[in-house]
Amino acid sequence: MNAQPTALAANNKQNRTTQDQTSQEIDLMALLGALIDRKYFIAAVTAAFMAVGVFYAVFATPVYQATAMIQVEDGGASVPGFDDMAGMFESTSAAVTEIELLKSRSVIGEAVDTLKLDIVAEPKLFPVIGNRAFRKFTPMESGDLAEPSLGASSFAWGGESIDVFRFDVPRSAIGAGFTLVAGEGTDKNKSFTLLNSEDEVILQGKVGEELSNGKFNLTIRSLVARSGTEFTLVRKDRLNTILDLQAAIGASEKGKDSGIINLSLQSESTQFAEKVLDKVAAIYVRRNVERNSAEAQKSLEFLEVQLPEVKKQLEYAEQRFNDYQIKRQSINITLETQGVLEQVVELETKLQELELKRLELSRKFKESHPTYQGVLEQIEAVQKQKQNLVGEVGNLPETQQELLRLKRDVEVSNQIYTLLLSKTQELDIVRAGTVGNVRVIDHAEVNTSKPVKPKKALIVVMATMLGGMLAVAIVLIQKAIHKGVEDPNEIEALGLPVYASVPYSDYQDKLTGFSRARKSKDKPKSILAVDNPADLSIEALRSLRTSLHFAMMEAKNNIIAISGPSPGVGKSFISVNLATVLAQSGKRVLIIDADMRKGYLQTQFGMKWDDGLSDILSGRLSLEQVTKTSQVQGLDVITRGQIPPNPSELLMHSNFTKLVEQVKDKYDIVIIDTPPILAVTDPAIVSAHTGTTLLVTRFGQNHAREIELTRNRFEQNGIDVKGVVFNGVVKKASNAYGYYGYYNYEYKSGN
Repeated sequence: MNAQPTALAANNKQNRTTQDQTSQEIDLMALLGALIDRKYFIAAVTAAFMAVGVFYAVFATPVYQATAMIQVEDGGASVPGFDDMAGMFESTSAAVTEIELLKSRSVIGEAVDTLKLDIVAEPKLFPVIGNRAFRKFTPMESGDLAEPSLGASSFAWGGESIDVFRFDVPRSAIGAGFTLVAGEGTDKNKSFTLLNSEDEVILQGKVGEELSNGKFNLTIRSLVARSGTEFTLVRKDRLNTILDLQAAIGASEKGKDSGIINLSLQSESTQFAEKVLDKVAAIYVRRNVERNSAEAQKSLEFLEVQLPEVKKQLEYAEQRFNDYQIKRQSINITLETQGVLEQVVELETKLQELELKRLELSRKFKESHPTYQGVLEQIEAVQKQKQNLVGEVGNLPETQQELLRLKRDVEVSNQIYTLLLSKTQELDIVRAGTVGNVRVIDHAEVNTSKPVKPKKALIVVMATMLGGMLAVAIVLIQKAIHKGVEDPNEIEALGLPVYASVPYSDYQDKLTGFSRARKSKDKPKSILAVDNPADLSIEALRSLRTSLHFAMMEAKNNIIAISGPSPGVGKSFISVNLATVLAQSGKRVLIIDADMRKGYLQTQFGMKWDDGLSDILSGRLSLEQVTKTSQVQGLDVITRGQIPPNPSELLMHSNFTKLVEQVKDKYDIVIIDTPPILAVTDPAIVSAHTGTTLLVTRFGQNHAREIELTRNRFEQNGIDVKGVVFNGVVKKASNAYGYYGYYNYEYKSGN
C-alpha cells in the first residue's frame, strides 16, 4: 500500500533535481531574447544617456592647456681624467633636480604672491547656460556688455570683468565666499558693495579706493559691469593655493637625459594659464641665475664692506703724511729711503693679496686643507721679508724713518684701496654676466582652437555606451531576480501536465477595460468567448475542453475546481470562458464563484453579487433562488453572495456537501472558481468534494517553487491535481525556441 506514495516522492525528488540542474544552466539564447524583448527600454535609456552626454558636451566649459619649454644645460665640470668613466655609474638627470626646484613652494609661492592667485574674483553666471553665453560673447569695443537674458540682470552674460588688487580678510573668513555687487558710475569711478554670505554689508566704496573697516581691506583696480551685477570674491589659503598650483603644473623631461623640460598648465582661462606659466618660468630662471652668481655676490658684499674702511685709512694716512711734511718744512725722501719704501709697499700689497686669497679659501676649505696651508706659508714668508726690511730702516736717520713710515702707510693704503676697487669691479662684472644654466626656449602659449577638455565626441560615445550597458545590466538583473515560469516545460518538469497554454488576449483588455498600464472600471464587462470566439485564447480553451473530456473519465464526479497559487493569475477568466465554451458545445454547465471574499465573477455576466453561494450555505436561500441564468444558453451562474465573516467554515458545513450532490446530477459539468490556495484554505475544502482539480498559473508571474508548493498544499489534503492551465502566454524573443502553442499556429477560416 505504501508503494505508490514512495514512488510519487521519488518522482518529485527527481523532478526537483532536474529543475535545479536546469536552473543552474545559462541559456544564452534566453538572455539574448530578454534583451530583444526589452529593446525599447534599452533604446530609451541609451538615448537618454546620449542626450545627457550631448548636453554636457555642448554646455561644458572648455579647458585649455598652456605649454612652455625650458632647457637645462649641464653646468658641472667633470673631474680631469675621469670623463670616460662617467658612463659607468648611474647618475640622476640634472632635469629631474631642476623640475623639483621649479615646482618648489619657494618658486610657486612667489608666483602666487606676485599674481595674487590666492584672491579669486569671478562674475556670477546663470546656471547651466550662463557659462556658454558668457564665453560666446565677443565685445566689439572695450567695455561692451552683453544684454541680460531671461530677465536675470544680476548675472554676468558677457564682457564683465574685475581686477582686485588687495583683499585681506580675518583668518576665520579665509575660504569663505563674499558677494560684490556693482553699483552706479563709470568704469573708472564705479561704486560697489561687498556682502557676506548673510547679505550683510561689509564694505562700500568706489573703484581705486583703499577700503578698510579694521578687519577687511579691499582695493579694486577696475570693474566693468552693469549696475546690479554680482561677483564672487574668495580669499583662499596661501599654502593651499600653492599646493593646488603645484599639482596643476605639469613638468616632465622630454626624453631621457635630454635636459629639455616641458611645462603645462590647464585652465578654463587661456590668459590665466599663459600668465601663470610664464611667471613661474621667469621666477625659476631668475633664481637659477642668482644661485649661480651667489659666490661672486658674497665676495662682492665682503669687498663693499671693506672699501669704506680702507678709504678712511688712506685718507688718514695722507693727512698724517702731509701734516709731517708741513711740520718739517717739506722734507723729501732720499733715494735710499725711496728704495726701501718701494720694497715695503710691494710686500704690503702682496701680503694684502694673500690675505684676500686666504679669506676666499676659508669659505671653501678647512684650515687643514693643503691649499689653505700653502697660502699661510706664503703669508709667513712675506712677513719675514717685511721684518728684514723694517730692520734696515733702523739705520736711517730718525727724520727719514718717520717720513718713510708715513709714506709707507699712504702708499700701502693706496695700493690696497686700488686693489679692492679693482676686485670689486671685476666681481660686479662677473655677477652681472652670469646667465645660469637654464633658459626658456618656448614661452607659454595656448592653442585656443583645440581645448584639451572636454573631449566632446568621446563624452557622447562614452555616455551612450554607459547608458546602453546600464540598460542591459538592468534587464539582465531583472531577469535574474524575476524567476517567473515562461516555459511550460518547467511546469511539466515538476510532474504536473500542462493541459493548455492560453495566449495573452489583447481583445480581453478591451472588454474588461484593463491594460497593463492602467485599469478602468467605466467600460462594460463581457465574455471573450461570446464577443470574439475566434480569439486564440478561446481556441486554447477549446483544446482544454477536449483534454478535460478524457481526464474526467475516471473522476468521481463531474465537478471541476479551478484554483491557483496567487491572485491575479486569471482563474476567473479561465473559469468563465471555459464554462462558456463547454456550454456552446451543447452541455448544461453551472459555474460557481466560491471566492466569497473577493469574488468578482458576476461582473463578467453583468449580474449582481447578492443572493449567491454564501446565502445558500447559510441556509437563507435555496438552490433555485441563487441560480442565475446567463446570456449564454445552457450556462447558469451562482455568484459569491454576501461576504461572510467565516467563508472556510461555511464551506466545511454540510450544506456545501448537499449543494454538490444537488448540482452534479442537475448539470453535465460544474465549474467552481476558488480563491488562491497559498492565500486561504478554501480551495482544499472545495477540491475535496470535486472530481477534478486544475491549477491556473500565469506566464512570467508564478515561480516554479511557488507552483510546486501549491501542488504540495493540495497533496497534503489528499487532493491530486490533474493538471495546469498556463495562462497569459506572451510571445517573447527570450523563449523563441520554446513552446508557444497557438502563437505559432494560427488557423483562421477564409472569407
